[in-house]
Amino acid sequence: MSLAPRAVLVHRTTEYEELLARHGTHGQAAFFLAARGRSVDAVRERHERTRRALAEVAGAVPLTWRQTRVERADLDRFLFGPEDVVVVVGQDGLVANAAKYLTGQPVIGIDADPGRNPGVLVRHRPDRARRLLPYAAGAGAAVDELTMVEAVTDDAQRLLALNEIYVGPPGHQTARYSLALDGTDAPPEAQASSGVLVGTGTGATGWLRSLWEQRSSTLALPAPSDARLAWFVREAWPSPTTGTTRVEGLLEAGRGLRLTVESDRLVAFGDGVESDALELTWGQTIHLTAAGSRLRLVH
Repeated sequence: MSLAPRAVLVHRTTEYEELLARHGTHGQAAFFLAARGRSVDAVRERHERTRRALAEVAGAVPLTWRQTRVERADLDRFLFGPEDVVVVVGQDGLVANAAKYLTGQPVIGIDADPGRNPGVLVRHRPDRARRLLPYAAGAGAAVDELTMVEAVTDDAQRLLALNEIYVGPPGHQTARYSLALDGTDAPPEAQASSGVLVGTGTGATGWLRSLWEQRSSTLALPAPSDARLAWFVREAWPSPTTGTTRVEGLLEAGRGLRLTVESDRLVAFGDGVESDALELTWGQTIHLTAAGSRLRLVH
Protein backbone atom coordinates (compact mmCIF):
# COMPACT_ATOMS: atom_id res chain seq x y z
CA MET A 1 0.00 0.00 0.00
CA SER A 2 1.38 3.41 -0.95
CA LEU A 3 1.66 6.02 1.76
CA ALA A 4 -0.57 9.07 1.83
CA PRO A 5 1.25 12.27 0.91
CA ARG A 6 3.02 14.10 3.70
CA ALA A 7 3.10 17.89 3.87
CA VAL A 8 6.45 19.06 5.23
CA LEU A 9 6.20 22.66 6.43
CA VAL A 10 9.63 24.31 6.41
CA HIS A 11 9.98 27.47 8.49
CA ARG A 12 12.60 29.41 10.38
CA THR A 13 12.88 31.06 13.77
CA THR A 14 11.61 34.64 13.57
CA GLU A 15 13.59 37.71 14.63
CA TYR A 16 11.21 38.16 17.55
CA GLU A 17 11.79 34.60 18.76
CA GLU A 18 15.53 35.16 18.53
CA LEU A 19 15.17 38.32 20.63
CA LEU A 20 13.18 36.43 23.28
CA ALA A 21 15.76 33.63 23.32
CA ARG A 22 18.52 36.18 23.88
CA HIS A 23 16.78 38.49 26.37
CA GLY A 24 14.29 36.20 28.10
CA THR A 25 11.12 38.29 28.05
CA HIS A 26 9.24 40.68 25.78
CA GLY A 27 9.92 43.52 28.19
CA GLN A 28 13.66 42.95 28.20
CA ALA A 29 13.72 42.72 24.42
CA ALA A 30 11.71 45.94 24.14
CA PHE A 31 14.10 47.71 26.54
CA PHE A 32 17.12 46.51 24.58
CA LEU A 33 15.76 47.88 21.29
CA ALA A 34 14.41 51.09 22.83
CA ALA A 35 17.86 51.89 24.21
CA ARG A 36 19.04 51.85 20.60
CA GLY A 37 16.23 53.97 19.24
CA ARG A 38 14.22 51.09 17.84
CA SER A 39 10.83 49.59 18.62
CA VAL A 40 10.00 45.94 19.21
CA ASP A 41 6.49 46.41 17.81
CA ALA A 42 7.45 46.06 14.12
CA VAL A 43 9.50 42.94 14.88
CA ARG A 44 6.60 41.41 16.79
CA GLU A 45 4.15 42.25 14.00
CA ARG A 46 6.33 40.43 11.46
CA HIS A 47 6.47 37.48 13.86
CA GLU A 48 2.68 37.41 14.14
CA ARG A 49 2.24 37.54 10.35
CA THR A 50 4.63 34.64 9.93
CA ARG A 51 2.90 32.54 12.59
CA ARG A 52 -0.52 33.26 11.07
CA ALA A 53 0.76 32.21 7.65
CA LEU A 54 2.18 28.98 9.08
CA ALA A 55 -1.09 28.22 10.89
CA GLU A 56 -3.15 28.91 7.75
CA VAL A 57 -0.99 26.58 5.67
CA ALA A 58 -1.12 23.86 8.34
CA GLY A 59 -4.91 24.15 8.41
CA ALA A 60 -5.07 23.74 4.63
CA VAL A 61 -3.41 20.31 4.62
CA PRO A 62 -5.98 17.65 3.56
CA LEU A 63 -7.26 15.58 6.47
CA THR A 64 -6.15 12.32 4.82
CA TRP A 65 -2.54 13.54 4.60
CA ARG A 66 0.20 13.38 7.16
CA GLN A 67 2.02 16.55 8.09
CA THR A 68 5.11 17.63 9.98
CA ARG A 69 7.23 20.72 10.49
CA VAL A 70 10.97 21.27 10.28
CA GLU A 71 12.91 24.37 11.34
CA ARG A 72 15.72 25.64 9.13
CA ALA A 73 18.43 24.71 11.64
CA ASP A 74 17.25 21.08 11.59
CA LEU A 75 17.13 20.59 7.82
CA ASP A 76 20.44 18.72 7.69
CA ARG A 77 19.06 16.14 10.15
CA PHE A 78 15.60 15.75 8.61
CA LEU A 79 14.79 12.80 6.35
CA PHE A 80 12.60 13.79 3.41
CA GLY A 81 10.56 11.02 1.77
CA PRO A 82 9.58 10.51 -1.87
CA GLU A 83 5.90 11.11 -1.08
CA ASP A 84 6.50 14.51 0.53
CA VAL A 85 5.12 17.82 -0.67
CA VAL A 86 7.45 20.47 0.73
CA VAL A 87 5.86 23.78 1.71
CA VAL A 88 8.34 26.54 2.52
CA VAL A 89 6.72 29.29 4.59
CA GLY A 90 9.01 32.30 4.80
CA GLN A 91 11.53 34.09 2.60
CA ASP A 92 13.08 33.25 -0.77
CA GLY A 93 16.31 32.24 0.94
CA LEU A 94 14.54 29.56 2.94
CA VAL A 95 13.66 27.75 -0.31
CA ALA A 96 17.35 27.70 -1.19
CA ASN A 97 18.19 26.40 2.30
CA ALA A 98 15.80 23.44 1.81
CA ALA A 99 16.62 22.71 -1.85
CA LYS A 100 19.97 21.01 -1.20
CA TYR A 101 18.30 18.30 0.91
CA LEU A 102 15.62 17.35 -1.63
CA THR A 103 15.53 14.67 -4.31
CA GLY A 104 12.80 15.79 -6.68
CA GLN A 105 9.95 16.48 -4.25
CA PRO A 106 7.62 19.31 -5.36
CA VAL A 107 8.14 22.58 -3.48
CA ILE A 108 5.52 25.25 -2.81
CA GLY A 109 6.91 28.63 -1.76
CA ILE A 110 4.60 30.59 0.54
CA ASP A 111 5.40 34.26 1.16
CA ALA A 112 4.85 34.78 4.88
CA ASP A 113 5.37 38.55 4.73
CA PRO A 114 4.26 39.96 1.35
CA GLY A 115 5.92 43.22 0.42
CA ARG A 116 9.19 42.45 2.23
CA ASN A 117 10.30 39.55 0.03
CA PRO A 118 11.11 39.71 -3.70
CA GLY A 119 8.92 36.63 -4.19
CA VAL A 120 11.24 34.97 -6.70
CA LEU A 121 10.89 31.59 -4.97
CA VAL A 122 8.07 32.18 -2.46
CA ARG A 123 5.50 32.94 -5.13
CA HIS A 124 2.21 32.24 -3.36
CA ARG A 125 0.10 33.69 -0.57
CA PRO A 126 -1.00 31.48 2.35
CA ASP A 127 -4.64 31.41 1.21
CA ARG A 128 -3.63 29.48 -1.93
CA ALA A 129 -2.24 26.53 0.02
CA ARG A 130 -5.58 24.68 0.14
CA ARG A 131 -5.65 24.44 -3.66
CA LEU A 132 -1.94 24.07 -4.23
CA LEU A 133 -1.29 21.11 -1.92
CA PRO A 134 -3.42 18.49 -3.75
CA TYR A 135 -2.39 20.05 -7.06
CA ALA A 136 1.33 19.64 -6.24
CA ALA A 137 0.82 15.99 -5.26
CA GLY A 138 -0.81 15.19 -8.59
CA ALA A 139 1.00 13.86 -11.63
CA GLY A 140 0.19 16.86 -13.81
CA ALA A 141 1.43 19.65 -11.57
CA ALA A 142 3.24 22.40 -13.48
CA VAL A 143 6.67 23.09 -12.01
CA ASP A 144 9.73 25.13 -12.87
CA GLU A 145 12.79 22.90 -12.79
CA LEU A 146 15.52 25.14 -11.46
CA THR A 147 19.17 24.33 -12.06
CA MET A 148 21.36 23.59 -9.06
CA VAL A 149 25.14 23.67 -8.71
CA GLU A 150 27.16 20.77 -7.33
CA ALA A 151 30.66 20.51 -5.86
CA VAL A 152 32.42 17.15 -5.52
CA THR A 153 35.84 16.73 -3.93
CA ASP A 154 38.46 14.13 -4.85
CA ASP A 155 37.59 12.22 -1.66
CA ALA A 156 33.87 12.05 -2.68
CA GLN A 157 32.48 14.78 -0.44
CA ARG A 158 29.48 16.40 -2.13
CA LEU A 159 27.68 19.72 -1.78
CA LEU A 160 24.56 21.03 -3.52
CA ALA A 161 23.22 24.58 -3.74
CA LEU A 162 20.41 26.40 -5.50
CA ASN A 163 22.07 29.83 -5.79
CA GLU A 164 25.84 29.48 -5.64
CA ILE A 165 28.78 27.67 -4.11
CA TYR A 166 31.67 29.65 -2.68
CA VAL A 167 35.18 28.20 -2.47
CA GLY A 168 37.71 30.25 -0.56
CA PRO A 169 39.27 31.11 2.78
CA PRO A 170 37.12 30.84 5.92
CA GLY A 171 38.40 34.20 7.18
CA HIS A 172 40.01 37.22 5.52
CA GLN A 173 43.19 35.52 4.37
CA THR A 174 44.10 35.00 0.73
CA ALA A 175 43.07 31.78 -0.98
CA ARG A 176 45.77 30.15 -3.11
CA TYR A 177 44.82 27.51 -5.64
CA SER A 178 45.11 26.54 -9.29
CA LEU A 179 42.07 26.87 -11.52
CA ALA A 180 41.30 24.79 -14.60
CA LEU A 181 38.34 24.65 -17.00
CA ASP A 182 36.90 21.44 -18.43
CA GLY A 183 37.13 21.06 -22.18
CA THR A 184 40.21 23.23 -22.72
CA ASP A 185 43.84 22.33 -23.39
CA ALA A 186 45.11 25.35 -21.47
CA PRO A 187 47.11 24.50 -18.35
CA PRO A 188 45.70 25.40 -14.91
CA GLU A 189 46.32 28.96 -13.74
CA ALA A 190 47.73 29.57 -10.26
CA GLN A 191 45.69 32.25 -8.53
CA ALA A 192 45.54 34.20 -5.27
CA SER A 193 42.15 35.70 -4.47
CA SER A 194 39.44 36.07 -1.86
CA GLY A 195 37.59 33.09 -3.34
CA VAL A 196 35.66 31.75 -6.30
CA LEU A 197 31.89 31.82 -6.78
CA VAL A 198 30.06 29.41 -9.11
CA GLY A 199 26.31 29.86 -9.41
CA THR A 200 23.06 29.27 -11.25
CA GLY A 201 20.51 31.48 -12.94
CA THR A 202 18.61 31.63 -9.65
CA GLY A 203 21.80 32.83 -7.96
CA ALA A 204 22.17 35.43 -10.70
CA THR A 205 19.54 37.49 -8.87
CA GLY A 206 21.74 37.67 -5.75
CA TRP A 207 25.44 37.40 -4.91
CA LEU A 208 26.47 36.58 -8.49
CA ARG A 209 24.67 39.66 -9.77
CA SER A 210 26.44 41.92 -7.30
CA LEU A 211 29.81 40.72 -8.63
CA TRP A 212 28.58 41.01 -12.21
CA GLU A 213 27.48 44.61 -11.69
CA GLN A 214 30.50 45.57 -9.62
CA ARG A 215 32.92 44.73 -12.43
CA SER A 216 30.57 45.88 -15.24
CA SER A 217 30.76 42.39 -16.73
CA THR A 218 29.44 41.76 -20.23
CA LEU A 219 28.60 38.11 -19.51
CA ALA A 220 25.02 37.12 -20.30
CA LEU A 221 23.93 35.67 -16.96
CA PRO A 222 21.92 32.43 -17.20
CA ALA A 223 18.19 32.09 -16.50
CA PRO A 224 17.03 29.98 -13.52
CA SER A 225 16.18 26.95 -15.70
CA ASP A 226 19.28 27.34 -17.88
CA ALA A 227 21.76 24.47 -17.66
CA ARG A 228 24.67 26.93 -17.81
CA LEU A 229 26.49 28.24 -14.75
CA ALA A 230 28.30 31.53 -14.22
CA TRP A 231 31.53 31.86 -12.26
CA PHE A 232 33.57 34.75 -10.88
CA VAL A 233 36.91 35.03 -9.11
CA ARG A 234 36.81 37.61 -6.32
CA GLU A 235 39.68 40.12 -6.19
CA ALA A 236 42.30 38.07 -8.04
CA TRP A 237 45.82 39.28 -7.31
CA PRO A 238 48.53 39.41 -10.00
CA SER A 239 52.04 38.44 -8.92
CA PRO A 240 55.12 36.69 -10.37
CA THR A 241 53.53 33.35 -9.48
CA THR A 242 49.77 34.02 -9.75
CA GLY A 243 47.68 35.16 -12.71
CA THR A 244 44.42 36.97 -13.44
CA THR A 245 43.55 35.85 -16.96
CA ARG A 246 40.65 33.67 -15.77
CA VAL A 247 38.38 35.71 -13.54
CA GLU A 248 34.88 35.09 -14.94
CA GLY A 249 33.03 32.95 -17.41
CA LEU A 250 30.13 30.68 -18.28
CA LEU A 251 30.12 26.91 -17.93
CA GLU A 252 28.11 25.24 -20.67
CA ALA A 253 26.10 22.10 -19.89
CA GLY A 254 28.45 19.24 -19.03
CA ARG A 255 31.43 21.52 -18.39
CA GLY A 256 32.90 22.34 -15.01
CA LEU A 257 35.48 24.27 -13.05
CA ARG A 258 38.30 22.41 -11.28
CA LEU A 259 40.09 24.01 -8.36
CA THR A 260 43.15 22.48 -6.66
CA VAL A 261 43.96 23.85 -3.21
CA GLU A 262 47.37 25.39 -2.57
CA SER A 263 46.57 26.82 0.88
CA ASP A 264 46.52 25.24 4.30
CA ARG A 265 42.73 25.35 4.49
CA LEU A 266 39.86 26.44 2.29
CA VAL A 267 36.12 25.86 2.65
CA ALA A 268 33.26 25.33 0.21
CA PHE A 269 29.70 26.19 1.21
CA GLY A 270 26.44 26.75 -0.59
CA ASP A 271 23.83 29.50 -0.45
CA GLY A 272 25.59 31.35 2.34
CA VAL A 273 25.27 28.52 4.89
CA GLU A 274 28.79 28.49 6.33
CA SER A 275 27.84 26.01 9.07
CA ASP A 276 27.43 23.27 6.44
CA ALA A 277 30.79 23.59 4.69
CA LEU A 278 33.26 21.18 3.12
CA GLU A 279 36.78 21.43 4.51
CA LEU A 280 39.54 21.45 1.89
CA THR A 281 43.25 21.00 2.59
CA TRP A 282 46.46 21.41 0.61
CA GLY A 283 46.49 19.34 -2.58
CA GLN A 284 42.77 18.52 -2.63
CA THR A 285 40.75 19.13 -5.79
CA ILE A 286 37.12 20.21 -5.99
CA HIS A 287 35.05 20.03 -9.18
CA LEU A 288 32.06 22.35 -9.68
CA THR A 289 29.36 21.63 -12.27
CA ALA A 290 25.62 21.84 -12.79
CA ALA A 291 23.95 19.19 -10.64
CA GLY A 292 22.02 16.27 -12.08
CA SER A 293 19.09 17.03 -9.75
CA ARG A 294 16.90 20.14 -9.99
CA LEU A 295 14.54 21.98 -7.68
CA ARG A 296 10.91 21.38 -8.72
CA LEU A 297 9.16 24.65 -7.79
CA VAL A 298 5.38 24.63 -8.21
CA HIS A 299 3.92 27.45 -10.31
